[in-house]
Amino acid sequence: MEMEAGAAAPPRTVVVGGGIHSVSLAYFLAKQGADVTVVERSRIAAAASGKAGGFLAREWGDSKTEQLHHRGFDMHAELAEELGFETYRRLTTLQVAPGFRPGKRRPNPASWLDGNAGASVMDTGTAQVTPAEYCEKVWAAAEAAGAKLVVGRAAGVERDEASGAVTGVRVEGEEALVTGDAYVLAAGPWTGPLAEEWFGMRLPMTGIKSTSVILGDVDAMRKEPFAAFCGRDAWGCHLELYPRPDGSLYICGCGGSDEVDNDRMREGGDCYDPDSIAADPARVAAARQSLADMSSIGRLDVPAVEQACMRPSTPDGLPVMGRVPGAPNAFVTAGHNCWGILWAPISGKAMSELILTGESSLNLSRFEPGRFGTLAVGEKRPREEMTSPSGSSAENPKRRE
Repeated sequence: MEMEAGAAAPPRTVVVGGGIHSVSLAYFLAKQGADVTVVERSRIAAAASGKAGGFLAREWGDSKTEQLHHRGFDMHAELAEELGFETYRRLTTLQVAPGFRPGKRRPNPASWLDGNAGASVMDTGTAQVTPAEYCEKVWAAAEAAGAKLVVGRAAGVERDEASGAVTGVRVEGEEALVTGDAYVLAAGPWTGPLAEEWFGMRLPMTGIKSTSVILGDVDAMRKEPFAAFCGRDAWGCHLELYPRPDGSLYICGCGGSDEVDNDRMREGGDCYDPDSIAADPARVAAARQSLADMSSIGRLDVPAVEQACMRPSTPDGLPVMGRVPGAPNAFVTAGHNCWGILWAPISGKAMSELILTGESSLNLSRFEPGRFGTLAVGEKRPREEMTSPSGSSAENPKRRE
C-alpha cells in the first residue's frame, strides 16, 4: 500500500507468538504498510492453530460475542476467496444423540450414522476451514507484504523505567533486541504466564489440553459431508465430527480435558513446550469406541493421527484484547477459547486498527486486558482463579464452553 504524502509511517510492530491470531494481525498490519516482525520459538501454527478443527458458526454467539461471530464468519468467506483457501466450504451441522437407533420412518440425515445414534439437522449455515491452511496462506500473504519471522524463544522485554513503554524484545540466540514502536503478546495460553512475568498484570489464563484424532481417507464422509455434534455418551465423550474436503475426518470432544495453569506453562513446567503436548491414549481409545458405536466409520482400518493441543481460556470465557495497563505501547490478544479460529480474522483486523489509529471498529470494552487487575510484587495468583470454561456442553452444543 502506498502511503499518502506527508502521512506518518505506520508503527513498526513486533508480535510475540506465531499462531492464527498473530498471523491474522500481521496480515492486516502489513496490508496497511506497517513493518511487522513476528517472534515465534519454533514455527508458524506450531500449537493449537495447526491442530484445531476449524468449525465456523455465524449464529452461535451470545450478546457478548455476537460481533465476533458475525464478522469473523463473514471475513473467513472473504479471505477464502481472496487467498484461495482450498479447505473452506459451507456445510450442514447435525445434532446427534448417541445410544439410539433411528426409526425407519425417520432415518438419519447422514447414512454413515448407521449405528446407535439418532440425528437431526441443527444448523444449515455453518462452515469450516482447515486452520493449518489458513495460517499458511495468511502468513504467506503477510510475508509478501513485507512481514518478517524471527525464530527463537522470546525471553523477555526491556522497558523504559519512566514511562513503562516497551523498548525491545529479548530473543534467545539473538544478540540485539527485536525493536519496534508497538509490541503485541499473542502467544495463546502461554500469554498468561508471559503477561504476568513481563508486565505484572493478572491474567488468569488456563490452557484446556484436549485430545483429537484425524482419521485418514473416509469415503463416506466425502460423499456426505455433515459436521456433527454428539451428546455425552457411555465413554465420557461428547464427540464433534468434522469431515474435511480431502476425505479425512477430524474428531474432538474426546473428554477428559486437562486444565493447565500458568505454572505448568512456565519454563520447567510439563506444558512449557508446545511440542510436548501429546494425546491421551485413554481418550483416543474412548473416542474410537464412541464413534464405532454410532457409525461403521469408527471400525474402519484407516491411518490415524493422534494429537493434542491447548486452547486458551479465561475465567469469564471472553478473550483478552487491547492495551496492556502501564505499558502504553504494548497490547495483548489471546484467550479466544474454542472460537479462536472463527474469531481470528476479525480479531486481527480489530487489533490492527487499534495499533494503527488508536481506535477499533470492534467494541473491545468487554475484552480489556486490565479487567483482572495487577499482581503485587512477589504475588502469585491464587489457584482458584485458574478455573475456566473447559469443553463443549453436551446439553447445548451451541454454547461450546
